[in-house]
Amino acid sequence: MKLKAATLRNFTALHSWTGLLAGLALFVAFYAGAITVFHPQLQRWAGAAAGAPYSLEDMQRLLDGVLARHPEARQHVGMTFPGYELAEPTAYWQDASGTWLFATPHDLAGSSTPPGATLPELVNELHYTLGIPFVGTWLMGVVALLYGLALVSGLVIHLPQLARDVFALRRGHNLKRWWQDAHNVIGVLSLPFHLVFAVTGALLCLLFVLMTALGPLAFQDRLMAASAAAMDTARPIAPAGREATLSPVAKWHARAIEAARERGVADFEPGYLKLAHAGDAHAVVEITGSSPRALGAGAVALDATGGAVLSAQLPGRRDANHATLAAVYALHFGDYGNVVVQWLYFLLGLGGAFLFYSGNLLWIESRRRRRQVAQGRGPVFMARATAGVCLGACVAVSVAFVAAQLGPLLASSPAWGERTACFASWLLCMAWAAWRPPARAARELLWLAAAVTALVPVCHGLATGAWPWRAIARGEGALALIDLVALALAVGFAVLARATARRARSGDTHSVWADPAAG
Repeated sequence: MKLKAATLRNFTALHSWTGLLAGLALFVAFYAGAITVFHPQLQRWAGAAAGAPYSLEDMQRLLDGVLARHPEARQHVGMTFPGYELAEPTAYWQDASGTWLFATPHDLAGSSTPPGATLPELVNELHYTLGIPFVGTWLMGVVALLYGLALVSGLVIHLPQLARDVFALRRGHNLKRWWQDAHNVIGVLSLPFHLVFAVTGALLCLLFVLMTALGPLAFQDRLMAASAAAMDTARPIAPAGREATLSPVAKWHARAIEAARERGVADFEPGYLKLAHAGDAHAVVEITGSSPRALGAGAVALDATGGAVLSAQLPGRRDANHATLAAVYALHFGDYGNVVVQWLYFLLGLGGAFLFYSGNLLWIESRRRRRQVAQGRGPVFMARATAGVCLGACVAVSVAFVAAQLGPLLASSPAWGERTACFASWLLCMAWAAWRPPARAARELLWLAAAVTALVPVCHGLATGAWPWRAIARGEGALALIDLVALALAVGFAVLARATARRARSGDTHSVWADPAAG
């Protein structure tokens, strides 16, 4: 297959500009997204105390206490089962003003602050909003669309020589060729996963925008009713106006597992529930859970007073709407399979971050002026933006990890301390990159990332005593996992810093990344 020169130029331009427009945001999304794959382990590492195991009796007392103290929760309340995300069960509902409140067995009064560690949610926020309030999610949806265009155009560009160059990784004096080969190999080999990330990312971020835009055309004034029918397991039922006693939580739990087994899902594990119209004869409870051998979560809706099964959306027996939503979520977050899938998604996330970083470097190198040291404004600006945004994000995430351990000692609000440390350090890194020559800024920020990331296990050990060797000896592999991965990343940043310094000293002097004075 051979493309015309004009067609190839058009697709190359499309690939370059869509990659540039989306690349900086996608680097942050992939780097943070790789970390969020280990969300449960990170929750434990960041300080969520294990304590004694909780039971369904504790969950029952929590539900009874919340319904007695908070009448607004009777209309709709959600609860997590013990061991789902956190060891203790959690109840959540909206008060009269629309504010979400959270309660635990130790805090029935409720609070607007969710229980557990705040670090995992901060990293997740960087993944899907870049930390930008209000419009961040929509911005990332647009970025995901540009990402899809970059993937398709990149495939068209490399398709003619795919068989010849896909495994080529040529080392030598031509450093640009090595970066180009590495960029191509990672991009082509991980293409199916990147297509999944692009499509699911756009759907998750722009779902409500699409519903708002297309709803009046498809559903006239029935959009909200149609949305509830598409997303909820049981269709909305109006209250009967008659009081009735709720069945025990333990009965709901057992009945949901039994209903799943009757429908061919033998390993259904309830994770959380949603209860509507508590105390009414038409009370409905929807129990959502997972199955290790299924793609996406399943749910069983029960009559909350008698326990009869009203509806079920389980793996292999979902309708098209629920099957699509479950697959989109599971494929995007790697919420299926076992630990092998988690590690695969983690490596794909880091590989994706490298893909966008290397893409920017290749664009900068391809537009440099070959016969003069002074470079144009475009490549210099992009070099500074790449160093400040990408490497600054790596520093900021590690700073947030350090703050998660030291924050309780230094600030009255750990969540505020983590956020302030994260975004302030990121802004300072971007300012530093804007002030320093690109080669020096990149080298300095890489060394800073290596140093701060190496501090992560040190601060964790000093704050908790859970040094990696002690955690492993106690059988707490999740704690050691985070620390060991941080050490590996610190070594990686140090290697890149040395390579950047070597490139600045001995590379082509007609380059943005050249710094002869460094020698």
